Amino acid sequence: MSDTEFDVLAIGDAVVDVIAPADEALLRSEGVPKGSMRVIDWDEAQRLYARMGPAQETSGGSAANSMAGIAALGGRAAFVGQTGSDQLGTIFAHDIRAQGVAFETPPLTNDITTGRCLILVTSDAQRTMNTYRGASEYLSVDAIDPDQIARATIVYLEAYLWDHEAPRAAMKQAADLAHAAGRPVAFTLSDIACIDRHRPDFRALLESGRVDILFGNEEEARALAGRTDLDAAVADLASHVDLCVITRGARGAMAVQDGETVAVPAVTPRAVVDTTGAGDLFAAGFLASHARRRPLKTSLALGARTAAEVIADYGARPLGKLPHLIDD
Repeated sequence: MSDTEFDVLAIGDAVVDVIAPADEALLRSEGVPKGSMRVIDWDEAQRLYARMGPAQETSGGSAANSMAGIAALGGRAAFVGQTGSDQLGTIFAHDIRAQGVAFETPPLTNDITTGRCLILVTSDAQRTMNTYRGASEYLSVDAIDPDQIARATIVYLEAYLWDHEAPRAAMKQAADLAHAAGRPVAFTLSDIACIDRHRPDFRALLESGRVDILFGNEEEARALAGRTDLDAAVADLASHVDLCVITRGARGAMAVQDGETVAVPAVTPRAVVDTTGAGDLFAAGFLASHARRRPLKTSLALGARTAAEVIADYGARPLGKLPHLIDD
């Protein structure tokens, strides 16, 4: 769309990732299942951080990572997310802007701290994520700018924010504003735990027509549809949206639109260092391509290449620019 300023505007958690190598003994002693994605409180965040080794700090959050990926691919991205007036909030704002993403949400001025995700990476490159959401829980409708929404080709919403009333209302308003401006709304299911907590709400969201593009993985698709057969699950979900995009790990990815299914194989990464952010960067590649109206197969393939690229490095965001991944 030539009348837009951004390819994608995302609304999601504004958190700083604190990433450190960890042995499995630490996970066992803390009673944390390897590979899990948990929401934790402030006390547990403090205790776990004290037990972590030397860490790398970088701004994160699922949808924010996707926007950084779009910018790295040469796309135009914007992000809305709530930080606090603290050091981590400053880090988040600096990093995302330095990566070329428009970020205008003012920080909270009270004592609420910026969220952080403590990521423990074991020797098999598996990541265990422990998130304290902090200020993200207080994102409100006041942070949604109707003009900015209207200037985005696609508005992208993150399910992690659904736990709390204020950001839930903000996302619903953003979806309604997007549709009023004739813009499609994308929604990522984020994690199986989100569906466990909010399956009726997510079903209602799809059935309300507020979502045009749905992202999820195989496990999430089965859980949301309430079906064990993947084809049946995807068919059910696709009946409620214009476009359903499903990632399948080593089996690649698929998309269903207007009854047509398109699939691509996974891309073998040059190394497997850290799987943090693979799904986020798949979404980045797909959305960067889809916003420019490229064919579904082209968009899926770019998503697969972008996911493989982030797996080969430490952290959830690209370490440099990625235009070389685009194959027109």
